[in-house]
Amino acid sequence: MGCRIDDMRQFDVIIERDRVGFYLASVPALRGCHTQAKSLDTLLKRVREAIELCLEVEGEGPESLDFVGVQRVTVGT
Repeated sequence: MGCRIDDMRQFDVIIERDRVGFYLASVPALRGCHTQAKSLDTLLKRVREAIELCLEVEGEGPESLDFVGVQRVTVGT
C-alpha cells in the first residue's frame, strides 16, 4: 500500500558516525526516534521505518519545525 503525495511528510534527520564506524540517525521532531546501521543506505531505510513506527505510536506527530541549522560547540573538560 503506497502513500499519496498529500500524505507525505518531511523530517530532518541528524546523522553522525561513532568511533567504530556505525552511522547513527536521530529525528529531533520525534522523541525517541533513532536508529543505527553500518552503511548509509541501510541507515536511511531503517530511519524511514523508525519514523513510520514513531508516527504510528504518537498518532499524527508534532507540528513541523523549521530547520535552522546545526552548530558544533566546544567546551573545556
